[in-house]
Amino acid sequence: MKNMFKHVIFCVCIAMIAMPSCDYLDVADNFEEAFKWDSIFTKKRNLERYVWTIPTMFPDEGWKFDKLGSFACDEAFSIMISDYTALDYVQGNITPTNLRAFNIWNSMYIVVRKINTILANIDKTTDLTDGSREKNELLGYIYFMRAYAYYRLVMHYGPVVIIGDDVLETNEETQYYDRQRATFDESVDYVCGELERAAALMPATVSASFFGRPVSASALGLSARLRLIRASPLWNGGLAARRTYGTWLRSTDRVNYVSQTYSEARWAEAAAVCKRIIDTDLYSLHIILKRADSPVLPDNVPDLDFPEGAGNIDAFRSFHEMFNGESPVMRNPEFLWAANSSGLLNYTRHSFPYETYNGFATVSVPQKMIDAFRMADGRPINHSSAEYPYETDGIWNGPADVTFSGYTLKTNVHKMYINREPRFYASIGFSGAHWPMLSTSSSRKNQQFWYGSGGNAGKNTVRNLPYNVNTTGYTLKKFVHPEDSWGTTGQATNYEDSRQVAKAYPIIRYAEILLAYVEALNNLTTTHTIQGSDNKTYTLSRDRGEMAKYFNMVRFRAGLPGLTPDEVASQATMQELIETERMVELLHENARFWDVRRWGKYETTERESIMGMDMDADGLAFYNVVPVNQVVARNRVVDKKLILLPIELNEVRKSPSLDQNPGYQY
Repeated sequence: MKNMFKHVIFCVCIAMIAMPSCDYLDVADNFEEAFKWDSIFTKKRNLERYVWTIPTMFPDEGWKFDKLGSFACDEAFSIMISDYTALDYVQGNITPTNLRAFNIWNSMYIVVRKINTILANIDKTTDLTDGSREKNELLGYIYFMRAYAYYRLVMHYGPVVIIGDDVLETNEETQYYDRQRATFDESVDYVCGELERAAALMPATVSASFFGRPVSASALGLSARLRLIRASPLWNGGLAARRTYGTWLRSTDRVNYVSQTYSEARWAEAAAVCKRIIDTDLYSLHIILKRADSPVLPDNVPDLDFPEGAGNIDAFRSFHEMFNGESPVMRNPEFLWAANSSGLLNYTRHSFPYETYNGFATVSVPQKMIDAFRMADGRPINHSSAEYPYETDGIWNGPADVTFSGYTLKTNVHKMYINREPRFYASIGFSGAHWPMLSTSSSRKNQQFWYGSGGNAGKNTVRNLPYNVNTTGYTLKKFVHPEDSWGTTGQATNYEDSRQVAKAYPIIRYAEILLAYVEALNNLTTTHTIQGSDNKTYTLSRDRGEMAKYFNMVRFRAGLPGLTPDEVASQATMQELIETERMVELLHENARFWDVRRWGKYETTERESIMGMDMDADGLAFYNVVPVNQVVARNRVVDKKLILLPIELNEVRKSPSLDQNPGYQY
């Protein structure tokens, strides 16, 4: 009997594989799971256990090498194409038949089908009382997971196929599964509606033991992010939308996938969700109070207590300790959603030099990002002051090392790296930067890494793996703790006791919401009244005081001066400031990839050469800014089709109504 049963299962599996239906819609759970369906809904405990298996289908957001993020735009660079799917993407190698790690279409629709099946059967769970807090919270998480799956699909592919609550039968004919994609507006409206529906049921906070679970503001934060994207020029009927997607029509009815008509109200809708988060009073920017070794603020930075100034905070620690594991993450008031991330911990290893210091050395930061950081008094580098000058020639030979906030700036570094804002030192490893590595043996602690060709982190130190080398002269220290080092006992001498501080990756944080709110307000020319999903009315306009208040919070936390009246008066100036602020504040947090696209600037920003130090030189010659001399840099592809990913070819072929994304012909 057992053999017969196995034979039946085998035959059914073969039959299902042979079916021509759409894989992403015709998704049956595996047989072992199917036989448990009856028991899943018999009691609350079983149902909850099943529900909490679904998050394992979502990625670790801190594992950044296969994400549409830093390495898939101008924010990071490496020559390690074989390991980094994101680098393959900017080389133009991702196609409908070669998606590598980017093929999430099927897996996210599996999540949707699982959720829909749960929703169709949840009332069978008799010990889960209708209207109870337990059931409402569980439903909130269920709706959130489905919405998050759709959110990821929208971010990758744009318009999606909306299934709603349908639980599609399996093993039907092809036409049963043939569904058209919604427009971009319809997709965003649906996903944001579901996120806000989930937010109404999810808890506002969770206990420390459940750190990593989203809360209601997590759902609202995703909604705010999507609404801001939808309001932006690429998707909102502006010149970028017309130039990029003016001819992209749905094949079934010739409707534009992307609206060709501008709607200012979309900015107001984004602002309303941001304001709803702000008004909860549950979130604030992470700050560390001033200590004895905190630096003196420049004269133009208000010395009032935060958030009216930076007088009582340590700007370096406030920013850096939020990311490097020093501050307790479970109660960080800035994190709308964060999770412990082994991927992020691994990411920091790629900032350390290869071989000598047991890192991988593949996270390189282009010069463009370096130049975006301001001077200590808030001026851009090309308009620096006499008090805090930006100099491109010569080595700084101060009387002694400068120490502040636990950071050491060595006297023998280049003058380009002096007088910079606190976020620069918290974020960037430059040639000559000090790396404490306090957990390793005494002979390995307190090193300066030099990226010139003959330096201890230069290309000539790499013997066996030529791809494991820094290529710009800059790396990322944003997530690196002073104790972090990567030697392991027995691997080599002098590495004993090396360890790393655990990291949490900020999926959404309050600073992003504040900058999104200011950007949305900045694009309003009249007053808008928005009825929120919370049944509250939000009246929104380009209120200069409101914009300055929340933008300045981000600036003051960074130890910088706030906006001037002339800056906030100009819409164009404010947009430039917002774009640069996001570039610096959200560096390597997977924001810029989407930003340059939604602003309609992708083709401009990506065509700029990847620049850095002269890695083939030593001494002062190393500090000449030159294009990166690597074929991977020269072969970067700029093509409008790379704004979105292609849908896997097999899925498009099986469904006549499923249109491929523009530019992908096969």
